[in-house]
Amino acid sequence: MLIKNIESKVRLASIVSVGSFLLSFALSVTAFFFAYRQVGEERRQIYILNAQGLPQPAYRRALEMNRSAEYRAHISRFHELFFSLIPDEKYIEQQMSRAMYLVDESGVRQYNNLKEKSFFNSVLSSSAVLSLQIDSILLDEKQHYFRLYATQRIDRRSSLTTRSLITEGHLVDLPARSEHNPHAVLITGWKTLENADRSSQSKDPF
Repeated sequence: MLIKNIESKVRLASIVSVGSFLLSFALSVTAFFFAYRQVGEERRQIYILNAQGLPQPAYRRALEMNRSAEYRAHISRFHELFFSLIPDEKYIEQQMSRAMYLVDESGVRQYNNLKEKSFFNSVLSSSAVLSLQIDSILLDEKQHYFRLYATQRIDRRSSLTTRSLITEGHLVDLPARSEHNPHAVLITGWKTLENADRSSQSKDPF
């Protein structure tokens, strides 16, 4: 009887030990799972400043859903900087400088080509005011490709010219946002497909 009692106690102690180990393991796994999920939620959460300067939470998922709008805003901003000019040399330089932060060397090449053709000098000499109205932007997020359709007005002292503008390019996401590039996007392989007169109207000098 003594031996059986000892065997029963050993068996009971083994069962309790194994049960305690399994329970501890299960609790550890559960705690790890909830901790991992919590960390994941925190990583998806970002705090941004609202209009009053107060922090408010924003989620990466929402930001990713808004990426299309950011792409379009970036494309619009670049083209407005590049094609909206007034007869002021410093203003033109500022516009071009800001635009170059948003595009790769393809934009620099077009800028240099316009300088070589004395385009900016003609803007100054004719007191031309150039404005741009974006008609539509075709955006393929999977291919990171865009095509922009716009109307440009060139208002000179002697005439008013309306031109059609079509450009295309690709988009590259940058690892960080900056003051000069708040959307963290870079336009690459930028090309002007069309920049042709639609209409030209002479002004009455009197």
